[in-house]
Amino acid sequence: MTPAIDFAKRHGIVFQIHKYKHDKDNRHYGAEAAEKLKVSPERLCKTLVIAMDDRDLAVAVLPVARQLDLKRAGQALGCKRAQMADKRSVEKTTGYILGGVSPLGQKRRLNTVIDASVEAFETILVSAGRRGLDIELTPGDLCAMTHGFFAEISK
Repeated sequence: MTPAIDFAKRHGIVFQIHKYKHDKDNRHYGAEAAEKLKVSPERLCKTLVIAMDDRDLAVAVLPVARQLDLKRAGQALGCKRAQMADKRSVEKTTGYILGGVSPLGQKRRLNTVIDASVEAFETILVSAGRRGLDIELTPGDLCAMTHGFFAEISK
């Protein structure tokens, strides 16, 4: 169990857990998960934490096949300047380690923006809070549970 799985259970949504053996030497977490789970990298999402205007943190969820457009993400979140948050801030705020950050069950709920491209899929996969563990759910359920919104934030 992870906080992300507990969070999904508490919300009563339909979800499925997918496990794979994570190679500790592989730092391409999303690509590794897509390959080992045999899932399109457009359906498998990464969770990135960004710093907004050097103050607040926010979460961006997007397919591992895409790159985050920080300018678009910042505009969607209503900030002037967005940059990737440092590792220490990410781990302290979310309670997860890099490569296993889930948008669900974080220590502190952060503003969440989800790439609009995932709305095309019936289900998507996001980290379940540990490397080698993903949770499959609908984009709508992810959006509702995170109190997030959809926007074009990738390129």
